[in-house]
Amino acid sequence: MKKEYFVLLKDIIEEYSLEVVYCPGNPNEIKIKNNDVNRPGLQLTGFYEYFDSTRIQIIGKAEFAYMEQLSEDLRISAFANLFSQKPPAVIVTRNLDLFPEIEQLAKENEVPVLRSKASTSEFMAALIAFLNLRLAPRITRHGVLIEIYGEGVLILGDSGVGKSETAIELVKRGHRLVADDAVEIRRTSNITLVGSSPDNIRHFLELRGIGIVNARQLFGIGAVKVSEKIDMVVELEIWNPEKVYDRMGVDNHYMSILGVRVPYITVPVKPGRNLAVILEVAAMNNRQKKMGYNAAQELLDNLGMNMESADTITNIT
Repeated sequence: MKKEYFVLLKDIIEEYSLEVVYCPGNPNEIKIKNNDVNRPGLQLTGFYEYFDSTRIQIIGKAEFAYMEQLSEDLRISAFANLFSQKPPAVIVTRNLDLFPEIEQLAKENEVPVLRSKASTSEFMAALIAFLNLRLAPRITRHGVLIEIYGEGVLILGDSGVGKSETAIELVKRGHRLVADDAVEIRRTSNITLVGSSPDNIRHFLELRGIGIVNARQLFGIGAVKVSEKIDMVVELEIWNPEKVYDRMGVDNHYMSILGVRVPYITVPVKPGRNLAVILEVAAMNNRQKKMGYNAAQELLDNLGMNMESADTITNIT
């Protein structure tokens, strides 16, 4: 069964310092389950086809200007139709003065009414981003997430392969740790994945032979980060002499995580290899590829060779 995620109305109120005009109960018990929001301009004119009553309704200056042109009876009727749909909340922006019937209709239909000082567009953009992150589909995977030169690198591999040791070396070199051991991955859009750490283990790393260390306490606040977009995946595996590893980098390999394709490479591990430096180069090379430059392809062009790259996709759902 697909897990259902929600945001408490209390969290939205606190995040945006909203004024509570009316709330039918404890906002800590009211759940918001839809990451889409709606400006009910069409609905206030009477058009309710395709209306989604699970969306937060945001009323701004344009809607109020239209309602001011209506007679009192028509205005009350329009608001009554909107509140009868029982949306999870109605938020008025720009700190606009409410029409007298709004609070009464809210009480009759038990619909929370909140007010924000922000402009409508500004508030909508912030709220959509907030809901997209909090309600995003997600999975938790064993690994390490670290920011290297602005690139979010998800390090995967079997237990004991050296993920945490590599992470601590990267932190010492000035990069920032996001998560160790458990990485919560959220799909915030059709092309974007964001990783973070569970609250109870955030900033902690396990180093075999030493034990648990706190990266924030050891290296300072600049050595850690709460969340980061996942730009590439690096799989660490013990060197297999019988396996042929990619030495050119012409072929493109991807890992599909929650339906989003992310560049993927495999790095073999054996004594003497400096994994921190290798991952730094991998992050910089991935950024160059995103900007349209491929060193392997340029070398082949210089040699007069024409090798078509192929995409290989590994799935994580």
